[in-house]
Formats: sequence, structure tokens, C-alpha cells
Amino acid sequence: MMPGLFITLEGGEGSGKSTQASLLKLWFSDLFPGREIVVTREPGGTDQAEEIREILVNGAADKLAVQTEALLMIAARTEHVLKVLKPALMREAIVICDRFSDSTLVYQGLAHGKDIELLRSIHRFCFADLSPDITFVLDVPPEQGLLRAETRTKKQNSESRFEQKGLSFHKSVRDGFIKLAKREPNRFVIVDARGTAEETDELVRKHILTWLQEQGCI
Repeated sequence: MMPGLFITLEGGEGSGKSTQASLLKLWFSDLFPGREIVVTREPGGTDQAEEIREILVNGAADKLAVQTEALLMIAARTEHVLKVLKPALMREAIVICDRFSDSTLVYQGLAHGKDIELLRSIHRFCFADLSPDITFVLDVPPEQGLLRAETRTKKQNSESRFEQKGLSFHKSVRDGFIKLAKREPNRFVIVDARGTAEETDELVRKHILTWLQEQGCI
């Protein structure tokens, strides 16, 4: 029996994380019939965390200080980890999460020139050492990602606060994810997500198959 598997999808706005999470669930369902697969997101994943999400992703771009943003993100994450992620992994589920702690290190840390070690210490205080097995950074140029996000926002008519932070900020976000990925090459995989969702999915699945074979899971 393969133990619980924790996969996170990271990247800037419009990089296709939610779409990839859905495609991965379908693929894992075929690969491991009957296996529990949990698809979730951050901020969110529990009723309380979704309430915090409403504060974070709606309204004016400058309505919150970056420190407030970080603490709200981590508060929502703590609820998510303790009530959803850890229990699912204890049940040996495959967990696919749209954003996790790396997003806070980048969005509220590196993109603002803040100390990410302090953010890491708050994470450790809240839920110890939970870390993904594999983290995919879906990499797209910020200009392309923001155009995709704008199209999505027009359909949903909500959750556009981070898109409003401007191109310069989102370039810093992209740089931040690349920087994190280079620091932990054994966990991070940078995926060129400029193409179609199907092309990105193929790249992601190829890496997961290699990882599973290396772990002796298939």
C-alpha cells in the first residue's frame, strides 16, 4: 500500500492550478481505483478557512497590510492542516492542494522583501513540519497569467484582489517561486505552463510517474 501522498500546485495568478488539480484527480482515479483522493485549496478547505478566504481575495488590493495578510493566510492554513490535510494523509489518501505554505512565503514574503524564515517559524508553531512530497510550480509569464485570470474573474465576478496588485508585484511573485524551487530541487518541479491545460497535465503526470516508480509504488 502506498502511504499518503501530498502534492501541491503553486504558481502565479492564472497559471492553471485549479484545472490541473481536477485533471490530476481524474488521472489518479484511473491509476489507483478505489483510492481516496482529496482535492482542496488554500486559502480555504474548511468552513472557517473559507470565511477567511472571503476577506483575503476580495476588495481593494491595498486593504490589508502584508503582515495582516500573512497571519490570515496562516490562520486559514492551520485550520486546513489540522482538520483536513493531516487526517487525510493519516488515512493514506492522495491529497492534491491548490496552494500551500510556499504561496505565503512568496506572496507575503519574497515578493515584499520580507523575512521568510520568520514566516516558516510561524508555520512550525501552527502545525509542526508538514511538507508536501512534491510541489509543482506552474510557471507562466505574469502577463499571460494575468490575462487568463482576468478572463476567469469576468466569468466569476469575484476574487480579483491579488490580480489588482499590478504587473511588477506579479513579476516578483514569479521570481520568488523560482527562487524557492532552486533552493529545494528534490521537492519542487518547475513546469512550463504556457501551453494548453492538456500539455501541462502531460508534463505533470510524467514527473509523478517517475517519482512513483522511484518510490516503488508502481
